[in-house]
Amino acid sequence: MYTILGAGGVIANELAKELVKNGKQVRLVSRSPQSIAGITDLVAADITDAAQTRRAVAGATVVFLTAGLKYDHKLWGVTWPRIMTNVIDACKAEGAKLIFFDNVYPYGLVNGPMTETTPYNPISKKGKIRAAIATQLMDEVKAGRITATIARAADFYGPGADKTGFLNLLIIDKFKKKSSAMWLGKDNVTHSYTFTPDAGKGLYLLSQDDSSWNQVWHLPTTNPAPDGKGYMEMIARQMGVKPKYMKLNSFLIAISGLFDSTIRELREMLYQSNYPYIFDSSKFEKHFKVKPTSYEEGVRLTLQYE
Repeated sequence: MYTILGAGGVIANELAKELVKNGKQVRLVSRSPQSIAGITDLVAADITDAAQTRRAVAGATVVFLTAGLKYDHKLWGVTWPRIMTNVIDACKAEGAKLIFFDNVYPYGLVNGPMTETTPYNPISKKGKIRAAIATQLMDEVKAGRITATIARAADFYGPGADKTGFLNLLIIDKFKKKSSAMWLGKDNVTHSYTFTPDAGKGLYLLSQDDSSWNQVWHLPTTNPAPDGKGYMEMIARQMGVKPKYMKLNSFLIAISGLFDSTIRELREMLYQSNYPYIFDSSKFEKHFKVKPTSYEEGVRLTLQYE
C-alpha cells in the first residue's frame, strides 16, 4: 500500500499516475481527495490532527508526504511542525517508510550548485521552518526510529502546474492571453526548474530501491539551466509569440504585496531569483541511470498538455 498525503497537487498527481502505471495499490489522502488514474481508495483527513493522520496511514507500506500549505510563514510556523510530528508518529506506529517531498529553502543563498550535502543556512522565515522539520525527520532516522528519505526538487514546471509553477503562471499563461510575461528578479542569472513528471517518476524510483533509504536525494533536473531571458525566448519561440516581458523587482513585489498576501510572501524569497540557482541532481542521475527531461522538451510537453 502506497499512501500519498497531500493528494491533489501536481507532484502528487504525477506520482499517483506513476504508481498506478507500475501496478501499485495506492491510497490518496487530503481534506477532499479526488480520484485520479482510476484510484478508488480515497481518505478524507486533516493531517494536522494526529488521530486522523494515524487513520490515513493505517496499513501503509510506504507513505509520501507531498502536502502543500498556503504561502504564509505564520501558518507554516504553526502547521508544518505539527504535520511532521503527526506523520512521523503515524509511520512509526504503522511500521511504514516515509518519503518527504521537500524544497531547497533550507539551504538559503548558496554560492555554487546545491547538492545533497549542502549545509542548511536558511535566510528566510519559511526556510528556517523547512530546515527545522527536515532536521526533525533526519534526527529520527539517525536514531533508528524510522526509515525515511527526503526528496528535494527545484522550483518546478510542467503539465498541470498552472497553480504553483512560475514558468506556467508567469510566462505560458501570460503569453496565452496575449499579454506580457513576467520574470521574478534578475533575468540574467541561471535558474533550475524541475519537470513535474520527472519529479513524480523520481519519487516512485526512490520508493522501489532498498539502498536509497535514510538519505537526502535531489530529484532529476536538467543542468545547466537557462536564465530568465533564455526561458522567455524558448517558450515564446515554441508558442509563436514575441518574448515580451517585464521584470518583477523587490519594489514592484512590495507594492503588489500591499494587495496580495501571496506576492507579499514572495519578497523574502527573491534572493533565489537574484542570484544563480543551480540545482545539482547528479547523485540521482548516476544511481538510477536516468536523464532528466530537457527544458526544450519539457516546455513542448507542457504546451501540448495545455
